[in-house]
Amino acid sequence: MSAVRIRRTQAERRPGRLRRAAGRLRGWGGVSAMAAACAMTAAAVLLPLAQSSPGTGHHPGVVREPASMAAAPFTLTDTCPDPEASLRPSALDGPTIERIRRAGKLVAGVDQNSFKWGYRNPDGHLDGFDIDLVKAIAKDILGNEEAVIYRAIPTSQRIPALQEGRVDIVVRTMTINCKRLEDVAFSTAYFEAGQQVLAPKGSPITGYDASLKGRRICTAAGSTAEAALKAQGYGSVPVSVPNQLDCLVRLQLGEVDGIITDNALAAGQAAQDPSVQLVGAPFTREFYGVAMNKDASDLVRRVNKVLENYRAGGDQSPWATSYRKHFEDVLPKAAVPPAPKYREG
Repeated sequence: MSAVRIRRTQAERRPGRLRRAAGRLRGWGGVSAMAAACAMTAAAVLLPLAQSSPGTGHHPGVVREPASMAAAPFTLTDTCPDPEASLRPSALDGPTIERIRRAGKLVAGVDQNSFKWGYRNPDGHLDGFDIDLVKAIAKDILGNEEAVIYRAIPTSQRIPALQEGRVDIVVRTMTINCKRLEDVAFSTAYFEAGQQVLAPKGSPITGYDASLKGRRICTAAGSTAEAALKAQGYGSVPVSVPNQLDCLVRLQLGEVDGIITDNALAAGQAAQDPSVQLVGAPFTREFYGVAMNKDASDLVRRVNKVLENYRAGGDQSPWATSYRKHFEDVLPKAAVPPAPKYREG
């Protein structure tokens, strides 16, 4: 059989497997089930949402898959002091802000298949907690929350996309830690989460413990979950995939026995498929931040200014409004944004 025919055969098999997985997404019904199927299709064949790169005007650009998966930039115990401390907020314009204004668009690296965070609605529009934050940043800088070029990037490509100038910001459930701070800059934290295990109801897996022995456990390449499993696998068989939703699809197909991911992400997946649940307790404490190029200090300060306003107002703040919109049914209702930490420099 020719190589071309082999590739065609694999492509022909994929839709059937996706349809079978989609059939297991219980509890959505109607148009929501359509959204789930669209999300799985996006996970199988990741496409850029736009063809423009910061720093290159509007010339075509592609969010490329990595040639090989990088080791996850994470240690169970961070060694630098206060990794969540960021530059103090400022509304002053700088070279990065001016470049974004000249381009007329904010180029944002996001997810398009994480339910509740960054995903496509049945009408094809992106929605989610991270998407709401991107819109707030765009509105502050450009005066228009729709002045955004969204680019879907795999978990493992979040840092390269910034370093190579393919995006201005990454808002994609990205944990702030010391290793990543060597490569990119972060805003102050906008959400607190923790790593936890997601498994089918009735599974013998009880959490991040010895019950993982001999089980196939899925993580997204380049994620903190992947690094945690490498550091302490409890005899499990690790399975790495480009995007987090790929893990849910593999779990539904019976190709893995469990998933390790941020519990906030897992809550969205459990909402997609009521046959799975979080088990055990969170075994890390992690904070999401907006990632930017290390040289874009003016943008970091501006995003921190946006976040100051985004958190302000208590129960009526934009943060709380977005939280209720996306997480009221799947996460604790009393959640509050993390308090910002600042450093000099």
